[in-house]
Amino acid sequence: MATIVKTPSGTWKAVIRKTGWPTTAKTFRLKRDAEDWARRTEDEMVRGVHIQRSPAERMTVSQALDRYLKEVTHTKRPTTQVSERRRAEVLRSALGAYSLATLTPEVIAQFRDKRLAGDPNKAGIRIPRANNTVRLELALLGHLFTVAIKEWGLGLPYNPVLSIRRPAPGAGRERRLSPDEEKRIFDAVATYSNPMLRWIARIALETGMRSAEITTLRRSQVDLKRRIVRLVETKNTLPRTVPLTTGAVDALREALENPIRPIDTDLIFFGEPGKDGRRRPYTFNKAWLEIKAAVGLKDFRFHDLRHEAVSRFVEKGLSDQEVAAISGHKSMQMLKRYTHLRAEDLVAKLDQLSSKPRT
Repeated sequence: MATIVKTPSGTWKAVIRKTGWPTTAKTFRLKRDAEDWARRTEDEMVRGVHIQRSPAERMTVSQALDRYLKEVTHTKRPTTQVSERRRAEVLRSALGAYSLATLTPEVIAQFRDKRLAGDPNKAGIRIPRANNTVRLELALLGHLFTVAIKEWGLGLPYNPVLSIRRPAPGAGRERRLSPDEEKRIFDAVATYSNPMLRWIARIALETGMRSAEITTLRRSQVDLKRRIVRLVETKNTLPRTVPLTTGAVDALREALENPIRPIDTDLIFFGEPGKDGRRRPYTFNKAWLEIKAAVGLKDFRFHDLRHEAVSRFVEKGLSDQEVAAISGHKSMQMLKRYTHLRAEDLVAKLDQLSSKPRT
């Protein structure tokens, strides 16, 4: 039987002591509310379905994010840590004052809709957030709840993020590189003062490797005789071996023979030493932005070179499995989002097929 007592502050405290359960207590403004809570809680204990909600009621979303960043995000790759901290600040700003127990699917759905609609800027114009941006923010919040339930032992009956609709993923970019555009941008890159940018861009177009995979390459990972590169750390955490075209081999050979290579690093594409004296991968984003703007290709992202490479692999006749082995895509669905064939190339192929005699 629960004990209901009045506190010096005038509230009512319900205390439940039951064999097999830790002492449970909660304070209410009205005696009736304390009695109702005690009755429901004792009934749950008898049926064996009671969940200790107090820890989840005490921990706010802001506190949970702090713990998640310290215990979970800290174990992830540096680039992932940066993006998760940024998303965590968005969640903290909108939902940080809620306790985990009071964060309902309705509240999360309102957060989703407001983010998709966008916050008004100084001119009062709303700038909508991309579907994928909001999806990743909800994914972080959902995983936080999963960890809180499974690992932190907080009394949460379910994960509220799983009860709402996620924004549909955006369509894959269809930006292809025309022969004229390729000549313009690579001619401009070739004249840049640091030749490493030219080599990096060529390798990206020839192999479909991500920029981070290229800039973190070390000499021990490259085998020019066998024409392969062994990638250990990738975006999806799975190592893979990338075959090299002759163009990629030429670019890597020039990079490896770079006469100004310092002896204090094994990085192929190296930057200047930091304050701690360590050399880190070459950072080329600012130079790339300036060059593509100068040649009238502001809308062309460096990552589009990967899109272009993967599309060209398919156009050359490689199977989906062969392309995925090179690019590192985990699923065929993701591969299709990165692969865009030119309609005119398909027309030419159809003409070739139709011209063949039928047997």
